Amino acid sequence: MSAVAQKNGRTAAMMALIVLAMIGLAFASVPLYRLFCQVTGFGGTTRMAMGTEAPGAVGERVSVRFDATTAPALPWRFRPEETSRTVVIGERNIAFYTAKNLTARPVAGTATFNVTPVSAGKYFSKIQCFCFTEQVLQPGEEMRMPVIFYVDPKLLDDADTKAISEITLSYTFYPMDQQPSGS
Repeated sequence: MSAVAQKNGRTAAMMALIVLAMIGLAFASVPLYRLFCQVTGFGGTTRMAMGTEAPGAVGERVSVRFDATTAPALPWRFRPEETSRTVVIGERNIAFYTAKNLTARPVAGTATFNVTPVSAGKYFSKIQCFCFTEQVLQPGEEMRMPVIFYVDPKLLDDADTKAISEITLSYTFYPMDQQPSGS
């Protein structure tokens, strides 16, 4: 084999390795981005609280608005049981959403979520949430789904968030085979 052929072979092998690495990064990017957002609260992503306890009430209050939508391809009716509530910052709370399968066949869905204003995302912590798992509703089944959460008292110490009077927790349900990328 000539020196030129060896050089071309090494170049081809290197390019193939780069392509494989890029494909690997493409598959890993969604989970890595999701993890980054949950850790930092980036983009209004809430944090998953460690443990089951809230830090404790601090006396200050904030209004939490609950929002629900479904992707057009998901044949469910999905809504919060209450549209808003005033909560004590640092106190553990529970809110319920209901979903109903409007078809004659089982349908699986998964929820994505965010918080607005975006700056409040890192202070909105969920202890338990239906969005962490796939939900399967049987034909005509209606399910009540809890979200256990608290608003971290650190919200009051942050110059960008201490004046926030309302936080919106928003969920969108998608069919399992059509979950959006980046969520």
